[in-house]
Amino acid sequence: MTADDLLSRLAAAMGPRGLAVGAAIPARNAADAAGYPPRSPRAVAMPETTAEVAAVLRLCHAAGQPVVVQGGLTGLAGGAVPRPGEIALSLERLRGVEEVDTASATLTARAGTPLAEVQAAAEAAGLVCGIDLGARGSCTIGGNVATNAGGNQVVRYGMARRNVLGLEVVQPDGTVVTGLNKMMKNNAGYDWTQLYIGSEGTLGVITRVVLALHPRPRAVQTALCAVADTAGALALLSRLADRFGADLLVFEAMWREFLAVAVSRLERSPPFAAIPEVVVLVEVAMGGSADPAGDFAEALGGLMGEGLIADALLARSGADRARLWSYRESPYDYARLGLPAINFDVSVPRAGMAAAVAELRAAAQAGWPRSLTAMFGHLADSNLHVVVLQDPADGADAGAVEAAVYALVARHGGSISAEHGIGVIKRPWLALSRSAAELALMRRLKAALDPGDILNPGRVLG
Repeated sequence: MTADDLLSRLAAAMGPRGLAVGAAIPARNAADAAGYPPRSPRAVAMPETTAEVAAVLRLCHAAGQPVVVQGGLTGLAGGAVPRPGEIALSLERLRGVEEVDTASATLTARAGTPLAEVQAAAEAAGLVCGIDLGARGSCTIGGNVATNAGGNQVVRYGMARRNVLGLEVVQPDGTVVTGLNKMMKNNAGYDWTQLYIGSEGTLGVITRVVLALHPRPRAVQTALCAVADTAGALALLSRLADRFGADLLVFEAMWREFLAVAVSRLERSPPFAAIPEVVVLVEVAMGGSADPAGDFAEALGGLMGEGLIADALLARSGADRARLWSYRESPYDYARLGLPAINFDVSVPRAGMAAAVAELRAAAQAGWPRSLTAMFGHLADSNLHVVVLQDPADGADAGAVEAAVYALVARHGGSISAEHGIGVIKRPWLALSRSAAELALMRRLKAALDPGDILNPGRVLG
């Protein structure tokens, strides 16, 4: 099958709205959020049904045509950027919440549905989707599952994996495998769905998802707490977990460099008179309390009396809460600074977090002292985000910065990717976090499920 034959057959299978070629290819399909130079794919297939996804893959499999799968294009690992000659399979039209089953507390959605729509449908039914991240308005639920996304509430609800009950997946040859399970217990043989969660579209294309929903937290209280150092933040986490258990929803840490960028460069108002070493954003569900705000304030006051909290701001309104969250979500404004950004999403065991932060600061001072190095993250989940906003005067290229950061993470027994995935950008460093035996097993799985290597080739594995 020639390239022209393939495009003709795809056009016949998809209809006039389902395939874009040449000048009709939308600019958005040329890149994701990783910052790679845009590259237009050979064509963009935009299926509206699972059957159309299957038709695209069946034809591409027969032709040996590489395919890059695209969701909301919010990824930071370069996995959705087309490589030369690839056809983009965009799931933007495979959209919609199909069902919210309140009896089983589940939601079934098509893969291209934005996370915000999933959240809104759950909330309309009096329930909550446990997956939440800052890109909720544009990222898709299929992409969240394919990358095993984490986010702001992992301490309470876990990664995407823990929230998935069932999947529908189209295999590289076009075969559809449907397992839209709604039950918490289903131990009938291999749980094949787990292979696809976090596989970054390299093993199959997720087309429908069944999520477990959760009771809505009541009387959520929010505070911004200043603490002395990383060890103090971890001590505060331990005390809050002991005091509130599963009602602790959010524990987000921001180090002083991060707050300095938000205040001095992004014009956020200073939260405290002086920038603390570490600031922690805390949210707790106080639904069991007769006086939620008062009891929350009293609990934090007790921790202040013990010296675990140096100062605190409590949200008394929705506007207050939005202001406190605006510090944590300030990285979405980094593009305004006009500096090239190198983004890291790593995990370090909690016991090594304080040392890792100190070593990161030393590495930045030695290797890229004029650049802005901001550290923040989901400390309760051992997840540390690092953003290096490069000053051209430093002369340190991205490869040198990556080598320094990932070597440090490897020394601490951490992971080069906590929640963003591997994609293309982190593929050269994967062996720092996975053993030779693990990599060999991954390659055997890829060869078994995608023997033609047409799905997202060159991502995750080389």
